[in-house]
Parts: sequence; C-alpha cells; structure tokens
Amino acid sequence: QVQLVESGGGLVQAGGSLRLSCAASGRTFSSYVMSWFRQAPGKERVLVAGIRPSGNTYYADSVKGRFTISRDNAKNTGFLQMNSLKPEDTAGYYCAAVIARVGIRPPTVSDEYDYWGQGTQVTVSS
Repeated sequence: QVQLVESGGGLVQAGGSLRLSCAASGRTFSSYVMSWFRQAPGKERVLVAGIRPSGNTYYADSVKGRFTISRDNAKNTGFLQMNSLKPEDTAGYYCAAVIARVGIRPPTVSDEYDYWGQGTQVTVSS
C-alpha cells in the first residue's frame, strides 16, 4: 500500500502561484509514477502533469509553460509548482501513484492509477 497526502492548496488571485506537495509513505516511492489530476465541479478528473521515476514528464496542454512537476525521492515527496494561475485552474487537485511499467510517458488515464490522495482545493479568483 501507498498512502498519499496532498497539501499546499488555497485561494489565490489570478496570476499568482501555489506549490502543491504530495507526501508518500508505505512503499518505495522511487519505483512509482507520480501524477497530479484535477477535477472541477461537474467535470471529469483529468491529468494535469505526471513524472516517471526516470524524471520523464508529461503536461496537459492547458498547463504547459505554467506548471512544473518534480519529485524528491529521498524525501518521498512530489511537487506541483503552479505559476500564472488562471480562474479556470480552479479545481480539486489530487495526487496519484502507480508502479512504473515499461514506457516513456506517465499513464494519462485515472483508471491506470492505484493510489490516490484525498485532494486539496485550489481556487483562483479573477
């Protein structure tokens, strides 16, 4: 089992920044793909960014150039730095993990992930 706990959400004005953290426990974090999804009310949960143990990353087009995903395997923690935030970034943000398999990109579908955090709310005001 892997336990994931997100933190760092909050209320910010458009153009501002937030840094989300995902603390993992239970297994060897360095063997897992770690990704961030978000879900707005009434909408599907969608992948925002993902990072493989190798460091290969994936970003949704909507956040490219504004968000940066990273990980510190020694501290079993993943991060999502969010800059130039827009009101449309408002959503619940969820950390997810799955054991890394052969491939270059992180899985992009939520069903492919085995472990989830409880989520942290990000609200961007205009």
